[in-house]
Amino acid sequence: MAATPLFALVLPSEGFGKDYNIITYGAVGDGRKDDAAAIQKAIDACSAAGGGRVVVPSGKTYLAGPFKLKSFVEFYVETNAKVLANPDEKVYTESAFRANKGEGTIWIGGENLVNVTISGNGTIDGNGISFMGAELEDSYVLKPFNVIDPRPHILTIVGGKNIRIHDLTIRNSAYWTVHLIGCDDVVIDNITLLNSLKVRNSDGIDLDHSKNVRISNCYIESGDDCICLKNRREYEEFGACENITVTNCTMSSRSCAIKIGSENMDSINNVIINNCIISKSNRGIGIQNRDEGTVSNVIFSNIIIDSHLFSDVWWGKAEPIYVTAYPRAKGNNKDAGWRFPKGQTEGRVGAVTGIYFNNIKCSSENGIYVGAESAEKVSGVVFDGVDVFINKTTAIPGGVYDRRPSNVEGLLKARTSGFFLDKASYITIQNCGVTWGANKPDYFADVIKSNEVIGLKTINLEGEPAFPVKKN
Repeated sequence: MAATPLFALVLPSEGFGKDYNIITYGAVGDGRKDDAAAIQKAIDACSAAGGGRVVVPSGKTYLAGPFKLKSFVEFYVETNAKVLANPDEKVYTESAFRANKGEGTIWIGGENLVNVTISGNGTIDGNGISFMGAELEDSYVLKPFNVIDPRPHILTIVGGKNIRIHDLTIRNSAYWTVHLIGCDDVVIDNITLLNSLKVRNSDGIDLDHSKNVRISNCYIESGDDCICLKNRREYEEFGACENITVTNCTMSSRSCAIKIGSENMDSINNVIINNCIISKSNRGIGIQNRDEGTVSNVIFSNIIIDSHLFSDVWWGKAEPIYVTAYPRAKGNNKDAGWRFPKGQTEGRVGAVTGIYFNNIKCSSENGIYVGAESAEKVSGVVFDGVDVFINKTTAIPGGVYDRRPSNVEGLLKARTSGFFLDKASYITIQNCGVTWGANKPDYFADVIKSNEVIGLKTINLEGEPAFPVKKN
């Protein structure tokens, strides 16, 4: 009997694991005709056959309105291929937040997905500027709308399992870029995410009620938060956001490079963020609890932060590190009904506990801010090996900390200190230092300022006031 050739043992069965080229299904790739129907046909055929790779071939721009990913599909955008969002606002009709229709729509979506990969070294482009109003010095005007805000989120996956996004460029989002809701077992690796720094709400990666997520080796520029962990009320059935790691990422933001909150109606816990560089940002790291959910067991380590002041369009006042817990402000804005528990017009805030900062180097126009509604709401925060260099680098006025959105004074006017602690408990500052640059306005003040803090411990805290009193 003749031996079976080795290659015969590894060939896939017919129809499974093969490539599905979108051109075969009618895509043109001229940048003018909408190829969404052809892309959807390729995805549907691939998933129906048991899985495989949907190929967006190189050398062309494929204009597309909304389409849906399916389970067992790798959506592969080849090098020098671009998938470009259709600029026609009328094609975007599905809300990104279910019955809350005032916060954008879905472009590339999918629900209850299993084993989905998005990859390929090509580009997914949200065509974001097409959905903006006039350009201003610090932002774009947001166009008015009636019920549905048509600005599309680039990628929205609800209830995904085993999601992989890697080796890809994603850019120019008009709203959030990668929004993963209730997803479990996610890897995001080696993506370049480039949004306009003038587009409001252009978050980079939002992990919403998601678990067991690893983000690594990414470069992110975004007008709004680069990486944000949260628990939105519209998707409350998915439970906690937990077991998250972020490593080896470089980020820049006009809002906050790494943020936990502000929307958090459940629990965010077991988070490690390590080996990152934050440059030219408003805030560096922000824990911004504003709802009844809790934040616990979070470690930030080996991070360089460079932050500056930007206009009041953006939340933040150049705080390199910001840990807060305040109840959300009451509001009559378009989405106020979605910010509080059903039937309520005001909320409460959960506790922030067990937060650890180690080996972090900050250069900023402002100092670190820790504050809460009451001392027990922020507890057990450790700063170990955190150095703060404060220097005036812009013409924008400082001497203020930003506590928006909250039921206390949003913009707190106060002199700038290395560590400003306003109502907290069991704060440890050890092996830290505060130094001042040559440009020192008169509101630069102390190494540490403490107000109603229980159990403050300082060990080997080095530095002196910005304007030391001369000794005779």
